[in-house]
Amino acid sequence: MNSLISDLQPTPVRTSELHLAVIKVSYNSTTTKLAGLGEVPPQMRERNFKDSVHQWSVAHLAQMQIKFLQKQQPELDITDEDVECVTIAGLCHDLGHGPWSHVWDSLFIPKALPHKKWRHEDASEMMFDDLIKEDHVTVSEREAIIIKALISGDSSRCEQVFILVSFHRVPNTSCFRGMNVKSFLFEIVANKRNGLDVDKFDYIARDQYAIGQGENVSLGKLIRSARVINGQICYDIKDANTVYELCWSRFSLHKRIYNHKTAKAIEYMIIDALLSAEPHMRIAEHIDDPKKFVFLTDDIKTRIEMTTEPELAEARTLFRRINIRDLYKCVDYKVFPWKLKDICRQHITAEAIVEAAKKAPFATCDPQVIDGFDPEQVDAQDVGPADPQTVEALDPKHVIIDMAEMHYGMKEKNPLNYVQFYSKYNSVSRPANAGDISNIMPASFGEILLRVYTRDARFHGVIQMGFHRVLADLESSSKEADEEQQDVEELDALDLDVLTADTVPAPATPRAFTRTLSRAVSARQALHIVSPNTTPFAPNQFTKVPPSFSSSAKQNSPTMEQRKLRSVKRERDERPGSPPRKRNKMST
Repeated sequence: MNSLISDLQPTPVRTSELHLAVIKVSYNSTTTKLAGLGEVPPQMRERNFKDSVHQWSVAHLAQMQIKFLQKQQPELDITDEDVECVTIAGLCHDLGHGPWSHVWDSLFIPKALPHKKWRHEDASEMMFDDLIKEDHVTVSEREAIIIKALISGDSSRCEQVFILVSFHRVPNTSCFRGMNVKSFLFEIVANKRNGLDVDKFDYIARDQYAIGQGENVSLGKLIRSARVINGQICYDIKDANTVYELCWSRFSLHKRIYNHKTAKAIEYMIIDALLSAEPHMRIAEHIDDPKKFVFLTDDIKTRIEMTTEPELAEARTLFRRINIRDLYKCVDYKVFPWKLKDICRQHITAEAIVEAAKKAPFATCDPQVIDGFDPEQVDAQDVGPADPQTVEALDPKHVIIDMAEMHYGMKEKNPLNYVQFYSKYNSVSRPANAGDISNIMPASFGEILLRVYTRDARFHGVIQMGFHRVLADLESSSKEADEEQQDVEELDALDLDVLTADTVPAPATPRAFTRTLSRAVSARQALHIVSPNTTPFAPNQFTKVPPSFSSSAKQNSPTMEQRKLRSVKRERDERPGSPPRKRNKMST
C-alpha cells in the first residue's frame, strides 16, 4: 500500500509501509526540530517549520533517482531491495540533527565537549539503530549495515557483509564483488566524490524557494540526465551549466543566507547561552543516549526562559537579548583568499586583537580622515580617540572571531573537475575542459569570510582599532617576506660561476612565517586583486569607525533615514481620510 505526500515539490512522494514506520516513530524526534523559529525572517520560518519535510523530499528524490537508473539501465541489476535501502537512507540521513541544526554540532558540541569527536551523522546512525532495536523498523542486519553506509556515502563499510550486486552471497568471497558495479548507490544520498547528491539538490531548491528566488536549478532535469558509467553517476555534457549553477547556488546561499551577519550573531548568542546553562543542565551529555537525544529540540530556549534558578540567569539574559534584538555587534569583516586560511586562523585571534588594541597610542582620531565617515550621524561622544579606561577594560572574552569557509562544494577546487560527463554520441565519461563548458569561470572557487563580533557594544571602535593593527602587522610581515623572496630570486638568477665566494654572500633562508606569507601574497596577480594598491590585509574601507565609537548608540545611516521617510509617507497615505495618491499619467 502506498501513500502520497506532497509539499513544495510538485511531484508527490510515494512511500511504502516501511517508510511510514520510520517516519511515524521519528516524526516526534529530531526531524521536527525547529531551527531558530522567531530568530529568522518570516519567509524562512516556514522552511524551518518544515524541516522534517526535507527528509521526505530527500527520500523522494533518492527514490526518483534510483528508479530512473533502474528503468534506463537494466544492466545495472538494480533490485527492489536496492531501491528500498536507498530510499530509507534518504529518509533517515538527518535524524541526528540537534537543536538549531548545524549550530549544535559545529559550534556548541566542540566547545561543550572539546575532547569528543562527534558529528550529526553519528547521531543519525545512533537514532536509526534505536529504531531497529525498539522493533519500530523491520530490516535485516545486512540491510541496516548497507543503509548506514549509504547515509555516510562510504561503500567500504559494507566489505565484511554480503555481496552488493543483489544482496546475495557469492561463494568463496567475504567482500562485495559488485562493489565497483554498484558503487554508484553511495553517490545518491551522500556523494563524497563531488558533492552532487539529492540531499544538496533538495536543500538548495527548498531554500531558494523560501527566500523567493524560485527554482534556479531544475532537479528533475539533473536526475533525468544521470547515467552510470564505470560505477560513477555521470551527467550529460549539455547539462554542465546546470551542474555549475547548482554549485554556484550553494555558494550564494551560504554567503547571503546561512552566514548572514545577523544570523551568525544570534547563533553565537545561542551558543553562549547554552554554554552558560551547560554546567547546570548538562544537555551536551545527551548526545550519546537516543532516549534523551530525541528530546533535544529548540524548545531548550523556552525551557530556560521559564526557569528561575540563579544558575541559568546568564542564559535567560542572553535569550531575552535575542528576543528584543539586543544582539552582538559585527565590528568588522574582511574576505581573504583561500590560501590565507591558516594564516588568518593562526594570527587573527581575540587575544591578538586585544593585545594590539592595548598597545595602540591614544592619538586623537579625526573622523574626517576616515573616508566616508559622517560624524553628524553619530553622537559627539562617539567621535574622537579611544577612552583609556575602555581600552583597559577590554578582554578577549569581549571578542568573537568568526571564520567561514565559502566555496562551491569542493573547498578551493573547481567541483566540475570531479564530475564525469558523457555525450549522446558515445558512452564514454570524462571530465569537461574549460572550453567544453565556458571560458568565463571564477578565478577562485573558495574564500574565507572573516567577521569580528563584540559581545559588548562599548568596545566596538576599540576592537576594530586592534583588528586593524593586527592586519597592519600582517601586511608589514608580508612586505618583508616579499623583499626577502625577491632577494633570493635575484641571487638565483645570477651566474654564480663568474662570481667568487668572497663577493657573494650565502643566501639566507627566509623565516618560516614570512616565507609562508610570501607564498600567499607576493604576487598580487595570482590573488586576482583588482586594485594594484590593495593587498589582502588592507582594512575594509566601508566599515571604518573612530576608536571611541560605540555601536550601542543609535546611528542613523542614510539607508535607515530613507526607510523612515518611506514609512512616514506610507502611514500618511494609509491614514483614513487621506487624499488618494498622485500617480503620474503616461501621455498617450
